[in-house]
Amino acid sequence: MKAVWYEATGAARDVLRFGDLPTPEAGPGEVLIRIKTSGVNPSDVKSRAGLRGPIPFERVIPHSDGAGFIEAVGAGVPPSRIGERVWIWNAAWRRAFGTCAEFLSIPSAHAVLLPDNTGFEAGACLGIPASTAYHGVFADGPVEGQTILVTGGAGAVGHYAIQFAKYGGAQVLTSVSSDVKAAHARTAGADHVINYKTGSVREMVMDLTHGAGVDRVIDVEFGGNLAEVAPVLKSGAVIATYGSMADPNPAIPFYDLMFRNVTLRMYLVYLLSEVARKQTTDGINSALASGKITHAVARRVPLTDTAAAHELVEAASEIGNIVIDI
Repeated sequence: MKAVWYEATGAARDVLRFGDLPTPEAGPGEVLIRIKTSGVNPSDVKSRAGLRGPIPFERVIPHSDGAGFIEAVGAGVPPSRIGERVWIWNAAWRRAFGTCAEFLSIPSAHAVLLPDNTGFEAGACLGIPASTAYHGVFADGPVEGQTILVTGGAGAVGHYAIQFAKYGGAQVLTSVSSDVKAAHARTAGADHVINYKTGSVREMVMDLTHGAGVDRVIDVEFGGNLAEVAPVLKSGAVIATYGSMADPNPAIPFYDLMFRNVTLRMYLVYLLSEVARKQTTDGINSALASGKITHAVARRVPLTDTAAAHELVEAASEIGNIVIDI
């Protein structure tokens, strides 16, 4: 099979190889997927660059996200799954071989039925960006009638979080850093967009909510945003956060949050419990089937240009997801 892989960490063009590798077989409990698209996420490029530690296997085929057809099944998997269109999660999490290849064998549960109204390019965006967004929005219950703040609403996760929150019946505020990103966030359905480069998020949120604040925050940058986010939380609010790169060791105003009964949910989408994973995959598929969710694919590149795709993600120059066509 054609594949892209690396055997040492480093710059994309230095370590990524394109060529032929043996086609895997579906083992017990596994499915063999003919990959159509592979999603490139920041975690993929950080692992390849060596920012997540030394290479964990002798050879790594990158990327956790993707979509394709089930080609064959292993022992214990119903043959009726053959031919299913599926999207994939955690393909490269603690595993040597991800989706950046023509074929992938993976536990059957990691291959989720892809709704008929959803293309393979969108399927490559669901394992990390959409799942992170969905879990952040709904992990603490329904959001109908709530007011939600999504920080970084133009990002891959933020774009989905806005849509899922609207799908769930919430009013959505979001923060961005430019007019171009503001326009992108509006396409996702945000009710109000705040440019944090030109004004105070805290002041704007309190003004837009008539002093009430928000019920939930889906936060891309916990430490960097906390000073603006903490004052706008209602009693009983939730902060669901999946990143804190700017300030990885933030000071938390403990008593201020405690006396408002605030829940702080820090989560890593790779480590969702079995129950949370099912809630997420089922919920995403229901939302997709409704026809109300759109997908921001910024660029599609061929498998042979995987190094260029990694560079695009590292540069953060595109608004939307980078997808590899296999």
